[in-house]
Amino acid sequence: MIAALQERFDVVTNVDDTPWSPDEIAAKLAGCEAAMSTVLCKFDASVFERNPQLKVVSNIAVGYNNIDVAAATKHGVRVTNTPGVLDDTTADLTWALLMATARRIAEADAWVRGGEWKIAFGMHSFLGTDIHHATLGIIGMGRIGQAIARRASGFDMTVLYHNRSPLPAEDEKRLNATRVERDELLARSDFVVVMVPYSPATHHLIGAADIAKMKPGAILVNTARGGVVDDAALVQALREGRIAGAGLDVFEGEPKLHAGYLDFKNVVLTPHIGSATRSNRIKMCETAVANLTAVLDGKTPANLVNKELA
Repeated sequence: MIAALQERFDVVTNVDDTPWSPDEIAAKLAGCEAAMSTVLCKFDASVFERNPQLKVVSNIAVGYNNIDVAAATKHGVRVTNTPGVLDDTTADLTWALLMATARRIAEADAWVRGGEWKIAFGMHSFLGTDIHHATLGIIGMGRIGQAIARRASGFDMTVLYHNRSPLPAEDEKRLNATRVERDELLARSDFVVVMVPYSPATHHLIGAADIAKMKPGAILVNTARGGVVDDAALVQALREGRIAGAGLDVFEGEPKLHAGYLDFKNVVLTPHIGSATRSNRIKMCETAVANLTAVLDGKTPANLVNKELA
């Protein structure tokens, strides 16, 4: 991707993935008309104030809570993202976490590698939770939520979902999914998947009171964004045995991790890798490049976030 950009533009790169502060970003962008960013890059109002020549910030992600979109819009800077291309890849990782937690895969793997396997078959060894015929609750039924729901059909699961607005009837039928209120979803689901974008409105959407409404044997999976789930509340619930386990790819204050999670073998942890396959990351970068070049060519990009600048 960098080579393709260098054919048309003068490019400043940050190839070692070390996050730059907003002050460093503002300084690096001096004289630049465009920026490609990841969720590690924080674009606050000062970045746009100091770079009036900036035309576009092309985020290599679906989410864009790392960018002050209101400030960008005020300064006429178009913000773009990469929706769609990573839906199935993130849904796959969500299912991997769900299955690994339900069947205690990480715990069993560590046990075998640690030389603890002494009896070929133990009647009570690593008893997990059945996925087939269970109830899956999805909070947030956007593109990725629907991709997760599609995969549930292979396990003959009952699918419940909660969304601000219902899906069209034909989509509900296609996904075999039923819209319910959030409290009912929490109470009935064996597996609860959180798939909402992060914003002030969704901060700690799943907190202590919500976790208390879940089934005692339920499993919580979060591959959306850190901060949507209250990490401290979840750790406390796990400590009290309120739920059976959790599969987590995102955390508050990444890459910092609530130390309490390390106390539990029934929690599977991955380092924000929902979209991390080689082919998918290439697609994300290609989409980000297309968004960026469209703006610089005077066109409306396909994935414009601040649509008032179309």
